[in-house]
Amino acid sequence: MPLLGCYRAGKFRTQISYESKIRLDNMSEMTYNEIMNTQDKPIVWLRGEVKTPPFSKTARLEAGYLLRALQKGEMLSLPHSRPMPNIGVRCHELRINDRGRTWRIIYRIDEDAIVILDVFEKKSPQTPIRLVQACQQRIKEYDSLCRGS
Repeated sequence: MPLLGCYRAGKFRTQISYESKIRLDNMSEMTYNEIMNTQDKPIVWLRGEVKTPPFSKTARLEAGYLLRALQKGEMLSLPHSRPMPNIGVRCHELRINDRGRTWRIIYRIDEDAIVILDVFEKKSPQTPIRLVQACQQRIKEYDSLCRGS
């Protein structure tokens, strides 16, 4: 199982998984150096990504707009976001409608970061139990790394 990164106090601590490292290496410098205010929360991606395809350009832009609002500390509610207490405390899902598809971005709001737990296409009314359990496991591993570093 790959190691996860832990964001605390303005920098990543411990090791970051290969998947996350690729994402960080390709991240736009402008996004995090010029646009982001020092009070904004960074996004920590534990799994998933938002890109075109499979997202349409419109859906990708909506997801980016909503994630940016979260970074600035805005609390989102329905129809854009809803709490997911079955996954964990401070966990929510972003709801993105896209040309006959529905995307979900499962995230947790931490004091110092927005932690993305998963991104997936919603195909049934209920969130699959496997996905809920996987998100719970990611939270457990992430929190363990953060406490231990």
